Amino acid sequence: MVDRPVYHPAMAKIEDPSTPAARVRILLTAHDLFYRHGIRATGVDRVIAESGVAKLTFYRHFSSKNDLVRAFLDHRHRNWMAWFTAALARHGGDARALAPALAEWLRNPDFRGCAFINTVGELAGDLPEVTDLAQRHKADMTAAIATLLPDTKDRPALADALAVAVDGAIIRAQYDPDPEAALAALARIVEALAKPRSGRE
Repeated sequence: MVDRPVYHPAMAKIEDPSTPAARVRILLTAHDLFYRHGIRATGVDRVIAESGVAKLTFYRHFSSKNDLVRAFLDHRHRNWMAWFTAALARHGGDARALAPALAEWLRNPDFRGCAFINTVGELAGDLPEVTDLAQRHKADMTAAIATLLPDTKDRPALADALAVAVDGAIIRAQYDPDPEAALAALARIVEALAKPRSGRE
């Protein structure tokens, strides 16, 4: 049996070595708390306490909670996309890689759904720019899916349809304690949409 990496929020890293250590602690703490408990349920004081920095230090790096939310989403986007593209490659690099790649994440006991969908649901009314950040994230996810498909005129539409199927699997796994049903449904959708059309372009 081949050991396969599993995506976990604790794997999230700050790649820029020049980033101040206090900012790293704050951002990684917020990343974990926001994803696990939600943004509204996580106050700045809790982030400060759990990251072990002084309040003045926090506000030196993040001018407000909204500033921290934006940084969280940017950080989450970069780390999730790095994992996603690597997982797709690990599982074969074609459309059939989608379900086994996603399984690495959905089967993790700390899975709490898509951070971008969750954040739009929580904050879009008060912080509309989170919708723009979510759209960017989903556009990049769709572009990664497109690389799995043959270069035909149908590729953009097919990639978009598969991206919607991926989001559906993520949401299903968020409320279903057994993610296997979501993964099996995604695999069936991939087979139906991505199989070659015999005798036709």
